Amino acid sequence: MPSKELSEDQIKHVLQGIRIPPQPQIMVDLQMEQAMPDPDISRIADLISKDVGLAGTILKIVNSPFFGLSNKITSVGQAVNLLSFNSVINIVNGLTIRSEMSDEDIVALNRFWDSANDISMVAATIAKEIGYKHHDEAYLLGLFHNCGIPLMMKRFGVEDYSNTMTAAYGADSERIIDIENDKYNTNHAVVGYYTAKAWNMPTHLCAAIAEHHNLKQLFIDPEGIDSEKKNLIAILKLADHICASCKVLGGQSTDHEWNRYGSKILEHIGLGTYDIEDMAARFSEMGISVGDSFID
Repeated sequence: MPSKELSEDQIKHVLQGIRIPPQPQIMVDLQMEQAMPDPDISRIADLISKDVGLAGTILKIVNSPFFGLSNKITSVGQAVNLLSFNSVINIVNGLTIRSEMSDEDIVALNRFWDSANDISMVAATIAKEIGYKHHDEAYLLGLFHNCGIPLMMKRFGVEDYSNTMTAAYGADSERIIDIENDKYNTNHAVVGYYTAKAWNMPTHLCAAIAEHHNLKQLFIDPEGIDSEKKNLIAILKLADHICASCKVLGGQSTDHEWNRYGSKILEHIGLGTYDIEDMAARFSEMGISVGDSFID
């Protein structure tokens, strides 16, 4: 994230040719209901039920192994009761980005969408296990930290941008986004930041999206870094590593970013190599796709 606010002209230059999806009307309606002194959960469920894709996604998440329910939930109202309001908002936003893509692009990005869902659930679980109380925020960051990627692909073409990501993840450089900056004069973290900001997501989460590849600044030279943002990004990067983002997004078997900064990240959240191997094994049993290095 920039150290100061950019002017409108600078923002237009950075985002030239990239359309930020507007907040959908259902999102506005949900936020209005949230702002009520006593939000009506039945009203929220009714709004969600009007969107087949949203209702189906929420039921799928509630019936996933992470909830461990003995019987499957078929009622949107029951599902909304089990999820926090923030989680519902997060899911709506995720579907909004997907709705901006063509069917052809969505097929090409299926692994990206699946990875985003896996990372969000893994991040929320890690947050709970290390005692980080804002696990909803960890889920949100996991879901949206790469939301700029499909928008970059839409702007520059799936093949061109995929090749750039392969080069970025294959280079043992300080920041993955540097190769994007050189080629496009912007990167997915910047685009993700402005998308999150346009959707009125909390300021500190917008900042975490912007800075999730600035790991040297966060973990090697951390003077003056906000601790909450550092905690969230540490959880995110561990989830990224367990879910092998380097392979999903960059086609690489080696996670250069983790090799460079992973020890500092683990030190920050108080975990060791055995802990993450144990986590990865449990996630794999739940049907989450984990990196090859965690599979016997």
